[in-house]
Amino acid sequence: MNIKDIKGKILRFWRSDNEKISLIRDIFVALMAVLIVLLLLWTYTGQWFAAPMVAIESGSMEHDDSPFGRFGTIDAGDMVLVQKVYTKGDLVTHGGNFGGASEKEDPNNFFYGDWGDVVIYKPLGREDVSQIIHRLMCWVDVNTDGEETTYTIAEYGIFNETSIHISELGLRNNKPSWAHSGYLTKGDNNNVIDQMSDICPEPLKLSWISGKARLEIPWLGTINLFFEDLMNGKNTVSNVHEDSLICLGIVIVILVSIPIILDVKDYLREKKNRLP
Repeated sequence: MNIKDIKGKILRFWRSDNEKISLIRDIFVALMAVLIVLLLLWTYTGQWFAAPMVAIESGSMEHDDSPFGRFGTIDAGDMVLVQKVYTKGDLVTHGGNFGGASEKEDPNNFFYGDWGDVVIYKPLGREDVSQIIHRLMCWVDVNTDGEETTYTIAEYGIFNETSIHISELGLRNNKPSWAHSGYLTKGDNNNVIDQMSDICPEPLKLSWISGKARLEIPWLGTINLFFEDLMNGKNTVSNVHEDSLICLGIVIVILVSIPIILDVKDYLREKKNRLP
């Protein structure tokens, strides 16, 4: 079979009016479209053959001053892309007056309403619990010499202290029992860092971080939450705000209306052509 014969078969397949062939063609086109989108997402995020995005379940990253529709911040029902990180150099902390994104107020490091990267991580590196999406606040060096443990957080001007006082992080002369150095994280809507709660009682190791959040796809994650709630008996959809649900409803109506309008348009055109 030569190239000309192959080209002819492809053209006949593509132009056929046979219902079965049309159905196969439509399925093929849909699968190719999905594959192209996945390839683009995997290329951008580096999460090859893994989920390139996550749906937001809780309101821990919300901002009180968010506009209607909650653009620009991470809210329950949103989806974000998860861009893979490889080294500490891939990450920027929020920081304080002595380092981090907030010190220089670099617009290139302003994400979701505040300074510094927002990361998706596995608490204590565990695979059997839900991942957390919170902001990197700073890096802490934990040094133990005998029975004494000291802490260094350079971004906040703290060096070899036996206790930590940083009001912004909910630390007030605390003496944590951290076993190793790592990142401290906090939800924008929370008052205290995760490492002083049950969320993740140890500083983050780089290996625990699945990636950093990039872009925001508002509202559509609500659909994912709905099906997860059905399968797992949870009620995360209740965390989605009313304005987000309204916006999602409008998007669904528009998407459903487009094919209906096109079908009606084709019907009217055919009816007009049949008129004498």
